[in-house]
Amino acid sequence: MADPTTAATDRVPPPTAAPDAIVIGAGPGGLAAAAAIRQQGLRPLVVERAEQVGASWRGHYDRLHLHTTRRLSALPGLPIPRRYGRWVSRDDVVRYLEAYAEHHELEIATGIEVGRVERSGAGWELPATGGRVLSSAVVVVATGHNHSPHIPDWPGRDTFSGDLLHAARYRNAGPYTGRDVLVVGVGNTGAEIAVDLVEGGAGRVRLAVRTAPHILRRSTFGWPAQASGIVCRRLPTRLVDRIAPYVAKAGVPDLSAYGLPRPATGLYSRVLDGSIPVQDVGLIAAVRSRRVEPVAAVAEFDGDRVRLADGSEIQPEVVVAATGYRRGLEPLVGHLGVLDGRGRPVAHGARTPPDAPGLYFTGFTNPISGMFREMAIDARRIARAAARVR
Repeated sequence: MADPTTAATDRVPPPTAAPDAIVIGAGPGGLAAAAAIRQQGLRPLVVERAEQVGASWRGHYDRLHLHTTRRLSALPGLPIPRRYGRWVSRDDVVRYLEAYAEHHELEIATGIEVGRVERSGAGWELPATGGRVLSSAVVVVATGHNHSPHIPDWPGRDTFSGDLLHAARYRNAGPYTGRDVLVVGVGNTGAEIAVDLVEGGAGRVRLAVRTAPHILRRSTFGWPAQASGIVCRRLPTRLVDRIAPYVAKAGVPDLSAYGLPRPATGLYSRVLDGSIPVQDVGLIAAVRSRRVEPVAAVAEFDGDRVRLADGSEIQPEVVVAATGYRRGLEPLVGHLGVLDGRGRPVAHGARTPPDAPGLYFTGFTNPISGMFREMAIDARRIARAAARVR
């Protein structure tokens, strides 16, 4: 298969007849939804603003692997090849998405951006680039959880004389060999980038922590953390919150002496609020060896200095902001009253917003049971619902 960073995935332009469903976004959620809809005997059209499928995955840092297992991450209708290993790499995810689109013979129009979703009688109209107006009774929004990189508007940010970049622009440790780097944010991305930097020869790596994370082993005696996450989704939140500290103490050492205390909040309560646990891919060892130094959260910038929440000041040469993304749904559907106060869809999967029948959302949550797995479940349910709309 062609190099995933260069392989073309453009398809024949969409035909004049209205498709049975329009899927916005050719990432894993959009491709899964389109394949499942096609299996229902309908004709979906996928529109993608980038020139290739899986654009978000192509842009992630080099060492990234799925934190969920190959077997539990396959999309509907095509297993992930065994040769990709248990923890699938970024490049192999892209290869899989390319193969998935080909296998299901999906109709994909790349280089087309939908600007807005509008009501049109019993269906929807989608003004798009090039003066196009697409229409369908069913629209699936799958533009992705990681749509728009977000860097907080820290006081003095524009005065920083060093390099400041979002994690979305980080590829590998090469440009930072021997340099003093501050990584801001201790989610999975920030933790893994910090480890990548120390392993890649950065001179000093500090990790700014606002809220102590829950840390889990990715796998314990062969049992993946994802499998525990699947079980947790079936249990009451309070029960999981009470059990989790005992599980953590059995498998994860106390890092309080190194500046990374155990969290005071419940694990599953945090998940429901949008913060999943950090899966250890080297962070524990890096913190215990003091190669990664946890520090307080960033408060403000002042020239070449970064002032932290505890009042201390540091002078990193580089700041990597692993500070998350915005879903960016407001321009697309914000006028329809289908988003909550945090910009999240009020309905997800096969459920549609109360006043927007035929409009579906997938891929906008970050479940503890694995995003690919949940997108696959969503896809099948959306497809069955779309078949009823037809």
